[in-house]
This record gives sequence, structure tokens and C-alpha cells, in this order.
Amino acid sequence: MNIFKLLYCRTFQGMFKLMLPVLPYREPKLLKSYDEIVNVLKQNKHDNVLLVTDKGISKLGLTKALEDSLKQNNIDVVVYDDTVANPTTKNVEEALAIYKKEECSAIIAFGGGSAMDCAKGTGARVANPKKTLSKMKGILKVRKRIPLLIAIPTTAGTGSETTLAAVITDSETRHKYAINDFPLIPSYAALMPELTFGLPKHITSTTGMDALTHAIEAYVGRSTTKDTRKASLEAIKLIFENLTIAYDDGNNKQARANMLHAAYLAGVAFTKSYVGYVHAIAHSLGGKYNIPHGLANAIILPYVLKAYGRTIYKKLWKMGVYVGLFDSSTPKEIGAKLFIEKIEELNKYMNIGTSISEIKEKDIIELAKTAEHEANPLYPVPVLFTAKDLQKLYYEVKNG
Repeated sequence: MNIFKLLYCRTFQGMFKLMLPVLPYREPKLLKSYDEIVNVLKQNKHDNVLLVTDKGISKLGLTKALEDSLKQNNIDVVVYDDTVANPTTKNVEEALAIYKKEECSAIIAFGGGSAMDCAKGTGARVANPKKTLSKMKGILKVRKRIPLLIAIPTTAGTGSETTLAAVITDSETRHKYAINDFPLIPSYAALMPELTFGLPKHITSTTGMDALTHAIEAYVGRSTTKDTRKASLEAIKLIFENLTIAYDDGNNKQARANMLHAAYLAGVAFTKSYVGYVHAIAHSLGGKYNIPHGLANAIILPYVLKAYGRTIYKKLWKMGVYVGLFDSSTPKEIGAKLFIEKIEELNKYMNIGTSISEIKEKDIIELAKTAEHEANPLYPVPVLFTAKDLQKLYYEVKNG
């Protein structure tokens, strides 16, 4: 990377870190039951709610208990369940049309990150009826308060119930981009482990690795704080201790609860400290080939950590010591490599591959440009990569 761009990126990131203490970050208030959700809506005088979810959840009837509870308390609810993985601008516009037609005043997101991103995008459009989603991509372009948003995660992974980000795919171009602004942080998050019982193994594994990626990228970046480092470490420890248990026994309530808490903590961490090139690459693959985000992150994570090299050995070592992989007498380079091996072992145990064969060689130059544009200067990564550096990573991820 040429010196001028490097200085620009690091100056941008440094200024953003200096602003952290004064920016209006907040954590959603936590809820534990449908009764508490009803009480929140009543207290805020909301009697007509848009419920955003997806067809899979809808067909399983997972929202029925919530819908019944709302109706029994004279709160009307209308459901939008056409959200797809990697939600699109079309999804948001469809949900927005229902919100307006039914004169809703609050939104409940029920599902994984896709449902939450769709709900956030809908809220942003309610707040800014004359702004397209593409005009709100980037940082701090929503600006206006969105309707009351309650997030109910059914997977332990995205952490979207805590974050200021919504990731949307343009329906026409398939370009995937993030909208980042403080009004998008949900007002409330309901963490209910029973909703994650019986999730398919591949969903449990990839969403769990998604949460792990959030925690690790937040920790190894250059914009950490004491609080985000603590949240990241706690999340990583919980994931290492509980993910394979939840994978093997989908109805283990304690493991499911711990994974939800881990995803929440990881979300708190990366909301302030941001992510890195793992996410930039994964977003490009999700937009181009519709690769599930958690799966992409899981496969890409070891490659990017290795590419960062010695710059993150100390941080990987600290994480390894904290979670008990080895003790403090272990040399830092050895500990760092053992930590990466642990990630690879988790992937192997849960039948997650080591490559993404869908990547087409003819697309790599453009994919790398897209990832570089997303990451630089926004993500405070340990090492700055150019588009050419990223091309090498795409080849590695493609070939395994």
C-alpha cells in the first residue's frame, strides 16, 4: 500500500478511536420472555407491530407463541416472512410497504442476522422515506430515530441484536454493503435459549463460528477498549466451552444460553471495535454467490489470521491463555499458532470445510476490489492489505 493511502487509513481509524468515548453507543435492554415484550410495547403505547422473520421460521411455527401473546393483549401484529439469507433491498421495500399499509408503529425482528438486518433496513427507510438504502450505506447516514425495534435472535451468532449495522444486498447488482448508524441499535433484545433448541447442526456450527469471528476480529484490531477486550475474551471462552456441546446436543439449555450470551458479548465488542478483512471477504462472497455469512467467516478466519502474521501473535497468545488452551509459559509464536489450530479443529469437528469452491477465478479481481473498498479505511485492521494482497487470500480460500 502506498504511504499516502496508509497514512489516510490510519489517520481515519485513529480519529474514530479518539471519538469512541463521546459517540452515542448504547446496549439494548435485555428481555427474557414474551410477557416482558408485551409489557414494553404497552408501556410505549404500541398496538400495531410489524414482525420481520423468514419462511423457515414461519413454517416451523416458531413465531406463533409470540403472535398469540401479542393478540391476547390487544396488540395487532402483521408478519413479513419473505426475508432471504443475505437480505435484499427488495425485502426491505416489501416489509416497508406492509409497515405503512398496516400503520405499524414498532418492529420486532425474529430470527437470525438476516431478519434483523431486514428489520433494521426497514426501520431506516421508515425514518428516511426519501432516502434509498444505498444512500445510507457507510457510516452515520441514517441519522434519524427509527421505530421501536425489539430483536429476538433464534441463532447464537450474528450479534445483530446489539449492533449498529445492517448488511443489505442490492437486488439488482448483488452488491452487498453495510449501513452503520447508532439509531439501528435495537432498543431491546430478548435472549431466549429455548428458541434455539433443535437448530440444524450446520446452523449451530456456522452461526457459532460467526460469533467467534466477531470476538476475535474485535480483539485483534487497533480500536479496542478495556470493555471491548473484556467482552471479546469472555465471548471466546464461552464459545470454546459451549459450541461443540450445543452442536452435539441441540437441546442443552445451558449451552444454548451460554452461546446466546457469547454472541451478545461479541456483538457488543465489534460494535465499538469493528471487524476486519474476514468480514470484508465474507460480505463480497455473500453478495456475489449467496454464501451464508457464518460459513464464509468460519472458513476464511484461519487464513486471515495467518496472513496477519507476527503482528497479532501477542494478542492470539493472550486469548489462548485466557481461555485455557495453554499457560503463560508458552512462547507467544507457538501459542498464537495453537490458537489458530484450535479454530481449525473446531471447523473440522463440526464438518465445516477448508475452502469455498464457488469462488470463480474470473471474479477474484473484482471481489478483492469490493473487499478492499469495504475495509479501507473503516476497519482498524492489524495489517493493511491492498486489493492485490486480498486476491492472494481469495485464491487460498478457493483452493483450500
